Amino acid sequence: MNSDYLFPARLHRRDFLKMSAATLAASALAVRAESAAPVKIGEGHWTYTLDPAWGKLPDGMDFGLGCGVVVDGKGRIVVTSRSKSPCVAIYDKAGTLLETWSHDFADKVGYATTDEVAGSAHCIYWSKEGDTEYFYFTENVAGGKDGVPKYGARVYKTDLNGKILYTIGNVPGEDATHQKFDWTNPTDVAVAPNGDIYVVDGYGSQKVSHFDKNWKHIKTIGVKTDPKEKGPAAPNDTFNTCHGIWVDTRNTKGTLEIYIADRANSRLQVFTPELEYKRTLSGDTVRNPCCFYQHEGHLYVPDLGSLVTIWDDKDNCVAKLGDGRPALDGKKASKELDQPHADAFFAPHALTVDSEGSIYVVEWVGWGRVRKFRHTPA
Repeated sequence: MNSDYLFPARLHRRDFLKMSAATLAASALAVRAESAAPVKIGEGHWTYTLDPAWGKLPDGMDFGLGCGVVVDGKGRIVVTSRSKSPCVAIYDKAGTLLETWSHDFADKVGYATTDEVAGSAHCIYWSKEGDTEYFYFTENVAGGKDGVPKYGARVYKTDLNGKILYTIGNVPGEDATHQKFDWTNPTDVAVAPNGDIYVVDGYGSQKVSHFDKNWKHIKTIGVKTDPKEKGPAAPNDTFNTCHGIWVDTRNTKGTLEIYIADRANSRLQVFTPELEYKRTLSGDTVRNPCCFYQHEGHLYVPDLGSLVTIWDDKDNCVAKLGDGRPALDGKKASKELDQPHADAFFAPHALTVDSEGSIYVVEWVGWGRVRKFRHTPA
């Protein structure tokens, strides 16, 4: 085993400065053209303005399907997508590309080709545990056809440099840093203040699993919703793509709640930390919710149904941003529709919020549509 790092090859800011000046010049022209007419979404306090200069990549690099985005303790924005170059891109809030991580997995992960990485990438979660920050990567299952064996179905805990600290799921054997667990296609992770860990098997078994901080299994719930019962009124504790999970710490009385994005049932289910059902949120602002992000007393929900919603601590939807359904009008999202409908979301898959209240959104479209919207309250 030659490396302990999830992404052993990486580029830094000095490497990008050597890359094509033509790319930088083209980006500058695009920014000048777009700055004449600022693109805004939302209204009142919940008004945001597109930053067209943010999220650029040099020649030879492209985002794939937008997977995840987080902000770390230094304010760096970390983007993952199903791309061969880069798999991970790290920016500052101004849009400067600081670092990219290679899509190649180290020998320790067991992948030999770049296609395997691009085929299994999914979400990223940032957690501060004590004084130390970590990333959690969820890896989808892939392969299983055309003579390619199935692979993936794992969760990795790493440091902020991508050094692998723990792997759980589909591993060949167990030791101090590897643990078997029967996931078929995990999609998201959340960590509680006490270190407890929650994982949703959203593209697979529809199970939700609870572990302590040392990955000791505590409880698993969930079964797939009967197709005849699917929808917002489906039985509690059943799921139809339990895609995202979040530990809500907004309750001033200190009572935690677990929010689960039950995507294909068009609802959010809320549970106790012990995974006992409490309530369901649904309606015209809950279409195909993907995941969550918490900031200043509100939950932000990227919704694959072409919008982003913001919820207060009483479960009221206080903002509905960038509804892209009218723009798409039944059409498939494409790059040709991108600029003409810059004020619309096509398929938000993940988002994060920085200390200034700006939101960063990645979308489940072939070019990732990685964008920053500055908070510009009216």
